[in-house]
Amino acid sequence: MSDTLVVQRSRRLRGDVRVPGDKSISHRAVIIGSIAEGPTAITGFLTGEDCLNTARAVQAMGVRVEGLGGSDLVVHGVGLRGLRAPTAALDLGNSGTGMRLLMGVLAGHPFTTKLAGDESLSRRPMDRIARPLGQMGIEVTGQGERCTPPVTVHGGTPQAIAYESPVASAQVKSAVLLAGLYADGITSVTEPSLSRDHTERMLEAFGAKVAIDGWTVSVTGSPGLRGCEVAVPGDFSSAAFPLVAATLVPGSAVTVRGVILNPTRMGLIGTLERMGADIKIKNLSAPAGELIGDITARFSRLTGTEIFGLEIPYLIDEVPILAVAAAFAEGETVIRDAAELRVKESDRLAVMAQGLAAMGASVRELPDGLVITGGNPLHGAEIDACHDHRIAMSFAVAGLAADGMTTIHGAATIATSFPGFPEMIAELGGAIVEQ
Repeated sequence: MSDTLVVQRSRRLRGDVRVPGDKSISHRAVIIGSIAEGPTAITGFLTGEDCLNTARAVQAMGVRVEGLGGSDLVVHGVGLRGLRAPTAALDLGNSGTGMRLLMGVLAGHPFTTKLAGDESLSRRPMDRIARPLGQMGIEVTGQGERCTPPVTVHGGTPQAIAYESPVASAQVKSAVLLAGLYADGITSVTEPSLSRDHTERMLEAFGAKVAIDGWTVSVTGSPGLRGCEVAVPGDFSSAAFPLVAATLVPGSAVTVRGVILNPTRMGLIGTLERMGADIKIKNLSAPAGELIGDITARFSRLTGTEIFGLEIPYLIDEVPILAVAAAFAEGETVIRDAAELRVKESDRLAVMAQGLAAMGASVRELPDGLVITGGNPLHGAEIDACHDHRIAMSFAVAGLAADGMTTIHGAATIATSFPGFPEMIAELGGAIVEQ
């Protein structure tokens, strides 16, 4: 898609839509399917560049993937220890999830692998993965103190450990659990609060022995993983954008169908409802172990709130769009305990603060969050999204409810997670065009 979006104030947003497949589940289905025995049929796969790069990476290690480029794939697994050493560095593009999870898998293979990415990914720290893998006896080398990419995994036979993670991070937990598949005995990860649980759910579906005790997850090594069918539901983090847009644009009512409703992903809904949003969930089902349903949001008068502590891991990807909602809400919103956002595709706290201020919002940065005083009308502005997909989509939503014209630069990376985003917003009645 184009690198520039132009958005204008919209009269109302109306309609029923479906968002692309869940990014987290798409990554995991390809990775776990590749080390299972036999075929894994994936429907609803996210065709964004991040997930495609993960699929290309397993292809480079000898896994046959049928249908790559479409939403229906078949991954022909090579078994737990069947990956082959790639002939060149694995290029993960902008995908931090793909890189971190593959580091865990590669820890259990007897070869050395280099993983690289684009300029943005090359600034993201991998020390949170390198540290526990090092405790398992696997050497990981990268650039500088924070072990930024390119990183090299010197694989072998990991040792089972009981890892106490200093942060609640699904990527850290997943990398350790995946490495634990190759260890003798039981590998466990204890978090300070529960992060997304897609990996443990999917490992169990593929036949791994998984145990959960509070905030501790354990996996037993050398499982007999077997290929299975994976139906990928709509991505909740993508659904967040049209849903928040509906709450901000007068006269709007938008329904997003078939969205994943995993409890570890639902922090945004509770926060928006606390702010006064009119949101309804219907048509619940759990066809493959993950709860899905339809979410409807209507225009609402929002008020400020506080967002901190144990709530943060359940909405970490939604903080940018919540910051937009806060800018339109009456009163003060305080976001704390979100320092992790400074090492995402961009420094999301700084970029959101700069962009909202340019649109006329009252916003102050904290070391680990933002203080936003909302209620004043916003106006259009020139926004640099710093090639961060969630930043670009957040400011597109802001532009739909702001006076005048908002021009967003660095928007091409939206395709990494939400192909067709401008077209979907236009379908709902939003005034958005690519330039």
